[in-house]
Amino acid sequence: MNILGIESSCDDTCAAVVRDGRVLVSNCIASSAAEQNLYGGVVPEIASRRHIEHISQVARAALNEAGLPLDGIDAVAVTYAPGLIGALLVGLNFAKGLAFAAKKPLVPVHHLRGHIAALYLTHPALEPPFLCLVASGGHSHIVQVQDYTHFKVLGRTVDDAAGEAFDKVARTLGLGYPGGPAVSKAAESGDPHAYALPTPHVEGAYNVSFSGLKTAVLNLVNRARMQGQEICVPDMAASFQYRITEILAEKLLAAARDTRAQQICLAGGVAANGLLRETLSAGAKKLGAALYLPARSLCGDNAAMVAAQGYYEYKAGHTAGLSLNGLATLSIEEG
Repeated sequence: MNILGIESSCDDTCAAVVRDGRVLVSNCIASSAAEQNLYGGVVPEIASRRHIEHISQVARAALNEAGLPLDGIDAVAVTYAPGLIGALLVGLNFAKGLAFAAKKPLVPVHHLRGHIAALYLTHPALEPPFLCLVASGGHSHIVQVQDYTHFKVLGRTVDDAAGEAFDKVARTLGLGYPGGPAVSKAAESGDPHAYALPTPHVEGAYNVSFSGLKTAVLNLVNRARMQGQEICVPDMAASFQYRITEILAEKLLAAARDTRAQQICLAGGVAANGLLRETLSAGAKKLGAALYLPARSLCGDNAAMVAAQGYYEYKAGHTAGLSLNGLATLSIEEG
């Protein structure tokens, strides 16, 4: 079964074809990240305009790369929540028109469910149940994946998401956008123990908080500048990356221990971070659990993950009509 996926929840315009939820056939992305970097982060209006310019070309490229006509597609899956509402609506309305014109089912996909489904493309033998940390620019969740369309959130950020904190710290240090790769690269030559950064306290055994950590970096940088002192950017980047990695790993591994999870997974843009991967690998080994990591090419926003999850949503009977609307916020449990 060939599913065409459409993703436009943030600044990447994406289309892909996936077969039977596990086989990546094509995956095309048009990114406006270089332009967004001029402003230090995503400007929603610019992102929406670029989606409008790119969406038809990207979808056509995905079909061409797959060697399929539109009639060779069995369903159209699209991200409808959560995300930047203007950006979401571009992809959603395009998918609606395409599904209607081609007389194909329209399958709504929750963005975080899509990130989790990227694991099925990397690990075709992986099946639920498993425990997954989904960490990206707008989300940080520890999720029990009970089956392909049923999820239970055990913990989440109470303020900033991990990816958002990376972006803001990168901007503070003058490292550019997107922040995750920029901070990680700068940290390669830094000392992770050079700056003592806090571990924010938060209620809830598996919840996390990154606002205070981000603010601590900002305050250290501003204080140094006011006093005419130099901040060692590699050291600060390494110290921040170390602290945020320790927080995420500690919470996920605690949840895995308490729930006796035998399969631990990582998904989302932050899943590309090398230190986090290494830390979780060591932690999972101590617990005697298997760790599954997505291919780095599938960590960021892409339509392959949407098509993969779309297959399972379709099999569960989750289709929608032309009245489907985009939602800026929606729990993964409801999606």
